[in-house]
Amino acid sequence: MAMEKNQDSKVIMGRYKLGRLLGRGTFAKVYKAHNISTGEVVAIKVFDKEAVRRSGTVDQVRREVDVMRRLHHPNVVRLHEVMATRSRIYFVMEYASGGELFARLAESTRFPEPVARRYFQQLITAVEFCHSRGVYHRDLKPENLLLDAHGNLKVSDFGLSALADGASRHRGDALLHTTCGTPAYVAPEVILKRGYDGAKADIWSCGVILFVLLAGRLPFHDTNLVLLYKRIARSDYQCPAWFSIDARKLLARLLDPNPNTRITITKLMARTWFQKDSCPLSDKPLDTSETVTASSPTINVRPSSMNAFDIISRSSVLDLAKMFDAEHKTSEARFSSKETTTVIVSKLGKIAEAGRFSFKLNKEKGRVELEGSQDGRKRALALEAEIFEVAPSVHVVEMRKTGGDSLEFQDFYKQELKPSLGDIVWAWQGGDSPPPTLTTAVPRSNTNS
Repeated sequence: MAMEKNQDSKVIMGRYKLGRLLGRGTFAKVYKAHNISTGEVVAIKVFDKEAVRRSGTVDQVRREVDVMRRLHHPNVVRLHEVMATRSRIYFVMEYASGGELFARLAESTRFPEPVARRYFQQLITAVEFCHSRGVYHRDLKPENLLLDAHGNLKVSDFGLSALADGASRHRGDALLHTTCGTPAYVAPEVILKRGYDGAKADIWSCGVILFVLLAGRLPFHDTNLVLLYKRIARSDYQCPAWFSIDARKLLARLLDPNPNTRITITKLMARTWFQKDSCPLSDKPLDTSETVTASSPTINVRPSSMNAFDIISRSSVLDLAKMFDAEHKTSEARFSSKETTTVIVSKLGKIAEAGRFSFKLNKEKGRVELEGSQDGRKRALALEAEIFEVAPSVHVVEMRKTGGDSLEFQDFYKQELKPSLGDIVWAWQGGDSPPPTLTTAVPRSNTNS
């Protein structure tokens, strides 16, 4: 306790002064803080590096960073930057001054249907955005939904989240297999431990949240965990008398115990009940899309600009893997280029044609995908490339291995990829020193633009 009291006067990295403790987890504590230079209020999540190592949750911390740096949306708590010392890791995040939605709900007992719908609209808009970025939250509940100063919802705590590109890595079935989440909000298929679709599991949790917002209580509750799970598996719940007919019908589709027939987000967002009194705040994410052409197809390049954290987090200087493991071997390659996106995409296509790769423009994800035609030590080598605009005349290309063996990726990078791209590359990250403009920190106030 004495240490926590002393945190009030502690300055982190000469930039942030810690304030009061906001909350704590198993291996981390969250403090309110402010930027000494700008006065901006933030939340800082502090990890004890040794405790993380001992607990075997290093990959979880890395994944949380990887997840949060993908998510720039008005209804998702934003990660501004990551800092580290010899013993601590600091996540500097957006501060949601309105506190937990759960606390607001406790004060009101339950919300009127229009109020519950407004929060639900913002929740679904955020979750849909997360899924479009290949992120499944897996622990959605009112305690992980925060409110800003204007009462707008912010999804937080991605510590148990999963990435779509890692779902099939171990079993090859494109499903998730880790049983996690809060029991009363967990989908039936998660409990059965047979593998589950992360998007469908999140939709179930959203259904439970909607019920809680409208009723002020859980749809499934029992002090005996086995009996609780049986109720969840049967979707055994009763709606209070004040629920509208449309709300009852929607809940029946959300809390469908069969994930194959459970309503999808697309169909949910098209329902009249959902669209009624829609809140305009969450209609669009903060980042925008740009369309470029390579031959005849088109590809969406996201985001159109990168903030300071986007740039720095992709630098080897802030590679979390190296914070824990000096011998970590990367399966990624990044370079900067002054060429247009059209030229970059075209060049990647020519590399695929000259080699053993198929070439595909994934319009939905806004990425270039290359897949090998020959199996290696661990199936065929597969890559994806994402292009980011740093400035009007500068792009950063991030390439990552999505299938195959890491050593084969490194050989391909050294022997084929790097030599073939030499004429359009301005600088390689991790090789030649990048231009100063790419690593110079941008003032913190710009990261919210």
